[in-house]
Amino acid sequence: MGGVVSRLRAEDGRYRALNNPGLQGPHGTTGIVVQINTSFGGVPKYPIPECILTPLGLEGDHHAHPQLHGGPRQAVLVISAEAIEELHFKGYPVFPGALGENLTTRGLDRRQLRIGMQIRAGEALLEITKVRTPCGTLNIYGPAIRQEVYDKQVRAGDPRSVRWGMSGFYCAVLEPGRVRFNDIIAVVATVA
Repeated sequence: MGGVVSRLRAEDGRYRALNNPGLQGPHGTTGIVVQINTSFGGVPKYPIPECILTPLGLEGDHHAHPQLHGGPRQAVLVISAEAIEELHFKGYPVFPGALGENLTTRGLDRRQLRIGMQIRAGEALLEITKVRTPCGTLNIYGPAIRQEVYDKQVRAGDPRSVRWGMSGFYCAVLEPGRVRFNDIIAVVATVA
């Protein structure tokens, strides 16, 4: 990739920037990648220890319906572990990877994320392109799960909804790179 390696790692419970201490930026929205998920299509996706993010998504990841999922504007799906836990506590049989996400994060506050923000995950730079509209595939976890993670406010782009980001965020890959379990994921730029 050349240049300064901007990969972050979480070690011993403390966050540490490697080769770029200013990477976290002034926004303070930082977390870790707790799971990287891939599949041959459909849900759930299963954990792998690391991956390469490319402009078309994770190397080796596939989509059951490529005409609907994937592509450069929907290359990576990011969902917070906190959202998954919220659904689990409400009785949905979900777990990291169950919702089809590629990156499961902890500490990255879904309520603070906005379309257009750029986030660094390991060596890769991503841009949030849209809130994921949940499809019928998720019904295997219960017929009401889609309403639990997405509502009219979210569809209208209103981050004040209590469901904002529950379904995850699609991201474009601006700079390809490796992502590993326990890498830092941090907001590095917001929309003006």
